[in-house]
Amino acid sequence: MPGINAYIFDCETTGLNEPELIEAAWLEISSILPTIFVGDGFNQQYKPSKPIEIGALATHHIMDEDLVNCPSSSSFSLPDGIQYLIGHNIDFDATVIGNPDVKCICTLALARKAWPELGSHTQSALMYFLYRTHAREKLKNAHSAKADVLICASILKALVRHFGITTIEGLYEASELARIPTHMSFGKHKGCALTDLPVDYKRWLVGQSDIDPYLRAALQT
Repeated sequence: MPGINAYIFDCETTGLNEPELIEAAWLEISSILPTIFVGDGFNQQYKPSKPIEIGALATHHIMDEDLVNCPSSSSFSLPDGIQYLIGHNIDFDATVIGNPDVKCICTLALARKAWPELGSHTQSALMYFLYRTHAREKLKNAHSAKADVLICASILKALVRHFGITTIEGLYEASELARIPTHMSFGKHKGCALTDLPVDYKRWLVGQSDIDPYLRAALQT
């Protein structure tokens, strides 16, 4: 819709080894008030150029033979004019579709910021936390792209209410802030607050070319 141009997005892939798209789904965001409203949706499966990995099969249950008559994965494209892409660990999905020139909003980062005490922040875990009575029914088809965008929409509604967000730009800014870590998530100092890291280790990390940009920003503040 005019002024929004944002889509909740999810995809399924051939696996973790140079993943190729095999299914994509999105929901258009029509407005953001105390909660969000979604508009038009899209769902399509695609034929990849290589076999689906066994681990991926066990997750999404989409088999190679299901995709024989589907359009090629290389034919996928996002709607014209899209400005924002929203999803759970959206950076992975964005990479799969070629890192389009859009602003990415991560519901995983927002959920970790909103409810740090939870033992898990997967979409399924969040549904049980937020909507326990209906979670089991809503999760029956989890790990299909179509079901996952609907699940993500439910989580996003709760996040918008939690943070008091009223605009898409406000949602993006909240996501960017939530992405900046406060503690190490890997390495010999895992769990350590960034403010407590040894100065020489901070300097070494910042000098690494493949460091996460949000971690770099946090270390440099």
